[in-house]
Amino acid sequence: MDVGVIGLGAMGQAMVCRLLDAGHAVRVWNRSGGAPPGAQVVEDAGDVFKSDVVLTMLSDDAALQTVLLDSGALAQARPGTVHVVMSTISVDFAEALQAPHHAAGIEYVGAPVLGRPDVAARGELNILAAGHGATLDRLAPVFDVLGKRCWRLSDKPSAAFAAKIACNMMITMAIEAMAEAVVLTEPYGLAREDFFELILNTLFGSRSYQVYSTQILAGRYQPGFKASLGLKDLGLAQQAAAGLGRDLPMLEAVHGQMRAAVEAGGGSRDWSVMAAHTLGELDAG
Repeated sequence: MDVGVIGLGAMGQAMVCRLLDAGHAVRVWNRSGGAPPGAQVVEDAGDVFKSDVVLTMLSDDAALQTVLLDSGALAQARPGTVHVVMSTISVDFAEALQAPHHAAGIEYVGAPVLGRPDVAARGELNILAAGHGATLDRLAPVFDVLGKRCWRLSDKPSAAFAAKIACNMMITMAIEAMAEAVVLTEPYGLAREDFFELILNTLFGSRSYQVYSTQILAGRYQPGFKASLGLKDLGLAQQAAAGLGRDLPMLEAVHGQMRAAVEAGGGSRDWSVMAAHTLGELDAG
């Protein structure tokens, strides 16, 4: 399949490599240039929309607005192209994207992912997909390469972003829960590694607890997903809740903790650095 990719951060790079290894023809555009060997680099984002399928991994609403809409790139799309937004954007902007896609005569799918760059490199992402069923069927050769499972959630693209934002909110709650539990248990002589072994083998053996307890124990917080991006996603959750007229107190708590960790110099570190802030162990290094 002829696949275009816009946005070559750590996740985008890993996806392009997977697609190339699977034999897909891949053309790419990135604001900062550069691409994995074997990909065709084009000079204009609009040229990417000559592909059968275009995946965008741009960081936020503003980036999509600038790169695809303000530039006119989306309007240059070949009829029949499918555009798949795989980064995390707001539900409001996800809904607003319907109109320009309809005007351009192309299909639009929301498909943010669960997984870090190392997971993407192994083709083991969970893909949260929402769009017309027939369009999702067309995307199977791409999604099968990138993910271990494609979760078909709705025919409405914004539903996928609501799910992703909710998942990220819950991950930060798990990180904060472990940090606060250590605050309670460690002063009474319980080593955090022993406490984590207890919870992982009894009540809390989920993937989030497994991954981020390891980060907290190591205390290095090397970025898989940057705290600055985690703060952005928690802000998106706040926007969505406000739009529904709902008050989510746990969300407000983790947003405050993540913001404090970023403001203390942890923005470029893994978002689990929030735990270091709660534990009083955060330095700017």
